[in-house]
Amino acid sequence: MCRLFIEADPELWASETRSVRICGVASSVRLEKFYWLALQELAGRDGLTVGKLISKLADELIAAGHGPDAGDITNFASFLRVCCGRYLALQAAGDLSTDPTRPLRDVDAPAILARESQRRKAQQRKAQMLQVRAYR
Repeated sequence: MCRLFIEADPELWASETRSVRICGVASSVRLEKFYWLALQELAGRDGLTVGKLISKLADELIAAGHGPDAGDITNFASFLRVCCGRYLALQAAGDLSTDPTRPLRDVDAPAILARESQRRKAQQRKAQMLQVRAYR
């Protein structure tokens, strides 16, 4: 199992810092190349640059009341990593097309979020059942 991950291209986990504008403020974000590649694909699906995608995500995150404020992007890099992971997981689950030319702005987000929530609840129930069996 580990070979699948260990023998991957080490370039994928190399960190890269990029300058971006968040809330109109010049900032820098440090992510592994793997995430920058995923963000590039995400952005391209809606005809955006990575910088414009990051700015849009930050603006919508703030509008939803979740931060970051202009001076604190400590957790914003984590948010971007989670966005990438969810993007790939939603593709694997069949909720998002793997066709990079299909825009994301056209997806039925409420329906996808509902299915994702149902899967998460089913996974939690399964994990609880496995824990109960492990204690027996």
